[in-house]
Amino acid sequence: MHDGLVIFLHGVGSQGADFAALVQLWRTEMPGLRFAAPDGPYPFDMGPVGRQWFSVKNVTQDNRAGRILAAREPFDTILRQCLAEAGFENRPERVVLVGFSQGSIMALDVVMSGRWNFAGVVAFSGRLASPRPYTPAVGTPVVLVHGDADPVIPEQDSVNAEKTLSNAGLAAELHVLPGLGHSLSGAGVAIAASFIRKVLGLPPSPPGHGA
Repeated sequence: MHDGLVIFLHGVGSQGADFAALVQLWRTEMPGLRFAAPDGPYPFDMGPVGRQWFSVKNVTQDNRAGRILAAREPFDTILRQCLAEAGFENRPERVVLVGFSQGSIMALDVVMSGRWNFAGVVAFSGRLASPRPYTPAVGTPVVLVHGDADPVIPEQDSVNAEKTLSNAGLAAELHVLPGLGHSLSGAGVAIAASFIRKVLGLPPSPPGHGA
């Protein structure tokens, strides 16, 4: 039995429960892993439901980094709670962050600020928008997955992120999926699962599972 913890980080206006189907899939395909899908600390301020890690109301290229910086303390508090509840507070090398959209922004911020040295980070449909200077956790590999038809965050943001991560000394790989918008897909989920198996030293998926 192989152990590890996967923490899902949702997008703006979403919530942790939206990962329920993926949690169930990976719990079946990767037995022994623990999973956490916390809610962001703030109510979504541009809609009636959902949560957010930071507000995107009137967000610009110039003020986004400041919002990420201000979001670190509440984000880190939630992350520490997830680690403690699962018994991984002293084993970050067995933890993988899986973010989508704004969740990916926060996950990549963890890497580029060097606040933890996790086993890996999966960033779906995200961007690197962290404030400089970077103090990267160079031992944390990253996989970026982005659709080339994303109308919310352009694929170029992940292209740029991969270059910056690689130049900073991190092992980063990019997968651009044709025709995919701002969402997850079976192909992207399979890429993420393969990455998680690799960084946690899990056996490959059984034939026919595709993950």
